[in-house]
Parts: sequence; C-alpha cells; structure tokens
Amino acid sequence: MNRNLIFRELRAHAPYTALGSLAGIALLLGLLRAGLPAATSARLFGILHPLHVLLSAQATIATFRRAGGAGFWRILAIGYLGGVGIGTLSDCLIPYLGEWMLGLPNPGFHLGFIEEWWLVNPLAFLGIALGAWSVKTRVPHSLHVLISTGASLFHVAMALGGMPSVAVLAGIAVFLFLSVWLPCCTSDIVFPLLFAPNKDAVVGCCGHHH
Repeated sequence: MNRNLIFRELRAHAPYTALGSLAGIALLLGLLRAGLPAATSARLFGILHPLHVLLSAQATIATFRRAGGAGFWRILAIGYLGGVGIGTLSDCLIPYLGEWMLGLPNPGFHLGFIEEWWLVNPLAFLGIALGAWSVKTRVPHSLHVLISTGASLFHVAMALGGMPSVAVLAGIAVFLFLSVWLPCCTSDIVFPLLFAPNKDAVVGCCGHHH
C-alpha cells in the first residue's frame, strides 16, 4: 500500500476535522447553557451513530470495489468490520477513553451494534449494499465529518454532569479530533485497501477520487 497516500490523506483531512471539533465544542457549550438533558444527548447519539455506521460501511466498500475488490462474503465482512467495527471505535470507544481520562462524572460504555442492534446492523448492511451498487459515493465529506463529530460529541455530552472547565473542554476537543480523524481515514482508505488487489489505488477519504 502506498504510505504516502495514507499520510497525504491524514494531513489533508486534519484541518477539516479540527474545524469540526471546534464547531462541536461551540455547539456543546451552547447546548449546556441551554440546559441540555442527558436523555436528549442519548437520543441524538442514537440517531447519529447508526447514520455514521451506514456512511462508513458505504465508503469502505466503495473504496474496496474501486480498488478491484470483489466477492460476496468478502464485501460483507469487510463492509461490516469497516462500518460497525471502526464506527464503534470512532463514536463509542475513543470518546469513552476520553471521558475516563478526563475524569468526567458519568462515563458510559456504549456499543451501538448491541444496544441498538435492530437499527445499527441493518443500516450497516444497507451501507454495504450502497457501496457495492455504486463505487461513487455521493455523500459530501463535510457531512460525513459532521455526523461522526456529532455522534462522538453526544457520547461525551452524556458523561457530563454540568459545565466543564476550560481544561476539560480542551481535552474533549482533542478526543473529538482523534475520534473522527484517525478512524475515518482508517475505515475509508487503509482498511479496505488491505484486502483489495490494487493496493495503490488512489482514492480519497470517505470515498472521493483524486
């Protein structure tokens, strides 16, 4: 696999992800000042996480197919691991690690594909089908980043017991960045190309051609 492609994509998408993280912090502050209940954060997470899984599965399989990948069971397995596995890392595991390290009062360990199995898993399979049907993804990268950031943000919001300090806010911003930046480019570039015949296929993060 072309390492330069990976580093180029990570570098190119860092500014977008950083901007999304800052926007997420601004949104969080506004919602906290408005008295956002934890139950509302949970509902929003329950909407955004399944959507993110769908988009990730679609982009993973679109990249895999563009790079010459084929085979029903391979597409199913790679799409599911790329969508659900890395989507869970992005929206659930990295935010939980941040909540624990920052000492937030109500850290929560959530696994969407188990807790909302009836929603997350069918949407993952829908994303796989869409990626297999058309190798050209039509979802703007900015929307993918927004949904991913929102899912991670509301996971963290569920763990807050009130207005956090400036230091904690800075820590949340760092974990928001990491939860979107690394998993996005991993699921949409590195992971599918590990199994594709044409490992030097030049594709961009979230399924864009370059």
